[in-house]
Amino acid sequence: MNVVCLDLEGVLVPEIWIAFAEKTGIPEFRRTTRDEPDYGKLMRYRIDLLEKHGLGLKEIQEVIAKIDPLEGAKDFLDALRAKTQVLILSDTFYEFAMPLMKKLGYPTLMCNSLVVDASNRIVDYKMRCELSKLTTVKALQSCGFETIAAGDSFNDLGMIRASKAGFLFRSTDAIKQANPDLPAFETYEDFLNGIVAAL
Repeated sequence: MNVVCLDLEGVLVPEIWIAFAEKTGIPEFRRTTRDEPDYGKLMRYRIDLLEKHGLGLKEIQEVIAKIDPLEGAKDFLDALRAKTQVLILSDTFYEFAMPLMKKLGYPTLMCNSLVVDASNRIVDYKMRCELSKLTTVKALQSCGFETIAAGDSFNDLGMIRASKAGFLFRSTDAIKQANPDLPAFETYEDFLNGIVAAL
């Protein structure tokens, strides 16, 4: 029994923090897991930056409401789900992701949650579990599933390496060069064909 585990941002939808950086005109928000492998460090940086500029959850959600999935993402996901089970594993937050899940046809999503105070400030975050993507893949394997995993960032490499097959999708040149053994795709058609061949 196979289950395909996909990253969300950069694979199916645009990077939320990059969209937020563009909307606010604050380039420091462009920093993502493609740039910073330490997720805890990255989130503390983001929370401090939000505080510095007096921005909170409401402002981020207003930007997210206008984000659409990447062109071709929903068709790709629908075609893949017709062939096998698919699970979205993301380090994003439910408070961010649900409007995007609606636009993708409500695939199953496992992600994290934010701690927000009464004045809309994001004060902390709660990870679902440590190394959530890798931990989830190992848990699925312990239940008898064979996993195939794909993503675009540093925080996807654990689940990709632990799976029977793993792929990069629209990743950075640096990540691709550091992982030359991982098949890397740029189009949804090639990506779908690569995953289906691994089933």
